[in-house]
Amino acid sequence: MEHSELATQTPWPAGEQTWAQVRNFNKKLAWLPRFRIRNRITPRVIQALLRASQIGGAGQLLKHGLKAQTKVIGAGGVPVRIIRPKGKAKGVVLDFHGGGWVIGNAQMNDGFNVAMVNECNVAVVSVDYRLAVSTPIEGLMEDCLSAARWLLKDCTEFADLPVIVVGESAGAHLAAATLLSLKKSPGLLQRVSGALLYYGVYDLTGTPSVRAAPPETLLLDGPGMVEAFRMLTPGLNDEERRQPPLSPLYGDFTDFPPALLFAGELDPLRDDTLDIAERWRQSAPVEMHLLPSSPHGFIHFPTAIAQSVLAYSRQWITARIDG
Repeated sequence: MEHSELATQTPWPAGEQTWAQVRNFNKKLAWLPRFRIRNRITPRVIQALLRASQIGGAGQLLKHGLKAQTKVIGAGGVPVRIIRPKGKAKGVVLDFHGGGWVIGNAQMNDGFNVAMVNECNVAVVSVDYRLAVSTPIEGLMEDCLSAARWLLKDCTEFADLPVIVVGESAGAHLAAATLLSLKKSPGLLQRVSGALLYYGVYDLTGTPSVRAAPPETLLLDGPGMVEAFRMLTPGLNDEERRQPPLSPLYGDFTDFPPALLFAGELDPLRDDTLDIAERWRQSAPVEMHLLPSSPHGFIHFPTAIAQSVLAYSRQWITARIDG
C-alpha cells in the first residue's frame, strides 16, 4: 500500500541529543534475543517468570494511594483489573495489554495505568484475556469484546462516562478488533471517545514491512513473524486471515472514534500503523506519529522519548475526556 498521506504526520519534537539516547539504547537491545513465537513451552516459562516478578504488586499501588480490584465479568467469566482514582472518575480507560497474544496479563500495565489514573483522573479497566498458548486467538477476541460490552452496557458504576480504548502491540490488535465487533452495537460504539494504540498488529498475513524485515530487527524476529501469524491461526489461509476483525486493517472504520497512533521507524510492524491510519482517517480524525530510530516496544525503555510519548498520550486522553 502506498502511504499517500504521510505528509499529515507530525514530527516528534526532540533534539539530536534525545535521538542519540535512543540510538545508544538500541545498541543494548541488539544484544538481546528477539521475541519469537515458536512453541507453547517458552511463553509458559516467560509467563511464570512474569507472575513471579509481580509478587508484591499491591504494595506498589499503595505507594500511590491506590488499590486494584479483580472482577470477573460477563457470561464467559472474563477477569478485569480495575484501578480507580482517589476522587470521582471523569472517564474510563479500557486497556488491552500486549505480549504477542501468548504472554502478559493486566497487572503488567500497572505502571502506565497508575500514571493515567493520577494525571487523567480516570478509572482503568484492564482486560485479563486468555492467552493463545491454550486458547484460539478467536477466544482472546471474544474475551475482549465481552469486557467491552460489559463496560459500555452493563457496568453501572461507570455508566455515562466517556471511554478511551488503549492497546499496545497485540493489545492494539485486540483493541481495534473489539471496536470493529462493536459496530454491531452502534449505541455502544458511540460511547467510545477515542482510541490510543501503540505499534499494533493489524494484518495477520504480514504487511510489507513485516515481510521485508531484515534479520537484525530489534526485539522482534522480523523474518519469523509471518510464520508466527500462521501458528496463531492454524487451518486458515491468507485470504481468511485477512478477514476483519481478525485482521482489523481490512475492516470498515465508519463511525469510529478519533485515534492517536504511534509506531517506531525500526519496528517491522510500522506499515501496520501507517496503513490503518490511512483507512481510519477517512472516517475520523487520526493523529499518527512514526518515531525515528525507535523499535517495537519503545514506550517501555528508559529514554526521554518514551517519557515524552507517554506524557503526550495522557494529555490526549484528558483532552478527549474533557471534550
